[in-house]
Amino acid sequence: MYRDYDYYQPPTQFAVFPPVVKNLLILNGLVFLAQLVPTTDRLLIEWFALWPLGLPDFYPGFWPWQLITYSFLHGGFAHLFFNMFALWMFGVPIERAWGSRRFGVYYFVCVVGAGLTQLLVVTLSGAVYPTVGASGGVFGILLAFGMMFPNTPIYLYFLFPIKAKWLVIGYGLLELWAGVTGTQSGVAHFAHLGGMLFGFLLIQYWRGRLPWRPSRRLYW
Repeated sequence: MYRDYDYYQPPTQFAVFPPVVKNLLILNGLVFLAQLVPTTDRLLIEWFALWPLGLPDFYPGFWPWQLITYSFLHGGFAHLFFNMFALWMFGVPIERAWGSRRFGVYYFVCVVGAGLTQLLVVTLSGAVYPTVGASGGVFGILLAFGMMFPNTPIYLYFLFPIKAKWLVIGYGLLELWAGVTGTQSGVAHFAHLGGMLFGFLLIQYWRGRLPWRPSRRLYW
């Protein structure tokens, strides 16, 4: 049973990279190195990026495994760096608090939820581009951090403090506005929101606040 506190308190033992976060960082880094080879990058995008449903035959098609594998591909170094930095920054305290198994389940539920949301949006819009990136899982982790440690200050640009709960709400509203208005085309705003939504629902399930109850509730 977790103690009821609002601020993140680092553990006394030194562990910068708990297992799931560490392995995710390594796997994403290795895949990105493979993407630096043009031929390999093309094959990875064709088979493992998330493609819309119902594309003409001359486009790569959708396969179920893409709902997970797309999260290990990135569109460039900056895309990879900011996703991995956020994964480390917000994922480490969540994995320490929940344990590696629960954290791993949560992360990939957010990834799949983000993928399903994006798949629906791009298929209905008739888009033909693939989706890549770990942002859906990262946004789910950001939501969990804001719920667990709502009053922890996060320093924007390392200068301006803002409480985690307001950062999460602000990001959510910004992503919704950008998705509806079409601002920043090429960014999967609805996938980010999907990751947050599926993460929120899973947390509520674990806490026993949905009609379906888990065998062991999550407390904090």
